[in-house]
Amino acid sequence: MTDASPPRPPSDRPPSEGSRKDLPSQKDLALWEGLRRLTAARIGLARSGASLATAPLLDFRLAHSRARDAVHEPLDRARLVAALAGLSDPVLAVASAAATRSDYLMRPDLGRRLDADGEAILAPHAGRYDVVFVIADGLAARAVAAHARPVLAPTIEALRAQNWRIAPLVVVRHGRVAIGDAIAATLGAECAAILIGERPGLSAADSMGAYLTFRPHHPGTTDADRNCISNIRPEGLSYADAAFKIVHMLGAMRAAGLSGVRLKDDSGRLIEGGR
Repeated sequence: MTDASPPRPPSDRPPSEGSRKDLPSQKDLALWEGLRRLTAARIGLARSGASLATAPLLDFRLAHSRARDAVHEPLDRARLVAALAGLSDPVLAVASAAATRSDYLMRPDLGRRLDADGEAILAPHAGRYDVVFVIADGLAARAVAAHARPVLAPTIEALRAQNWRIAPLVVVRHGRVAIGDAIAATLGAECAAILIGERPGLSAADSMGAYLTFRPHHPGTTDADRNCISNIRPEGLSYADAAFKIVHMLGAMRAAGLSGVRLKDDSGRLIEGGR
């Protein structure tokens, strides 16, 4: 049997300088607050020891749940077709070879190909077009549901003023970027512009991207042959600026006879300079 040491009485002395918890100064707090106004990124979050404080932790979990829900949310194709009516009629509805959302997520290759009925739906509308606009759900159906029409309306108006021949709009369920290649080939369009829901993040679950490709008709077309305009949403790249970029890049593609990494996007300089 060993003797237990008696408990030591609490000390009345203040904690030593080395054991005192460092607290942010008012100057530091003001600095972080100013930076937070410039970005949606999670910076300078409050902590308790090694753990996040309750409020930022709950906010993080909510953002993660919204991102997961966005990936699995189905596209209301009929509603989107109706919303796009009048922009470049008819609006055609097709699907990729991915029959279900699970197939789409597990088999990216299926999302790049039209299903068995796709070519039959498109073929009667084939012709000679300068561009075809394809709208696909991608990884965030809510993005194209919210942002496709506000971007397409000024884009198509500007291109028509320049005498571009615009193919019927095509809405794709379970589509990935490369499905625009097959659609352009079937309709006879020189350029493909696909608006698609981007992968949701913890600061945005409804971001839309635009991928532009010049003559995407050969099987060797890769992502290096495309130009991407991303983060299209009210809190990111505005509708007006996105439309301007798309029109500018399509014109540059046609003038240069190419697209992708060999084509520099200087539209940002034009926007800053007041166009």
